[in-house]
Amino acid sequence: MSGKVTFTMIKPDAVANGHAGKIIDHFISKGFKLVALKYTRLSSEKAGEFYDIHRERPFFNDLVSFMVSGPILAAILEKDNAVADFRIIIGATDPAKAEAGTIRNLYAKSIDANAVHGSDSDENAAIEAAFFFNGFERF
Repeated sequence: MSGKVTFTMIKPDAVANGHAGKIIDHFISKGFKLVALKYTRLSSEKAGEFYDIHRERPFFNDLVSFMVSGPILAAILEKDNAVADFRIIIGATDPAKAEAGTIRNLYAKSIDANAVHGSDSDENAAIEAAFFFNGFERF
């Protein structure tokens, strides 16, 4: 399965702004297949657990607060070279630096409210996907 899947979350800002459907369509139009999809809201505990890698960074508490501010859409996507290709289509973390036509260029408001999360490695994609989805929820 290495290289074939990635994990993403459509973050609370993009969901609240009504962009979730357009973002999912963007994924599909770029050749990604939806393997799993879940509409949910993170608790502070779960958001902290998910972003534990950033716990010692100064932005951690703000990130957790943002991620619990509204519902999210979690998804597993499948495609050859999934992680690298997905990182290209979402664009730079700072939407002001994201290339034209990328998800963050089109739908993000700021470096903090940047519309989507995307796994940064095959290993993290597997960990993040397992955080949200069991085997029965993947198709």
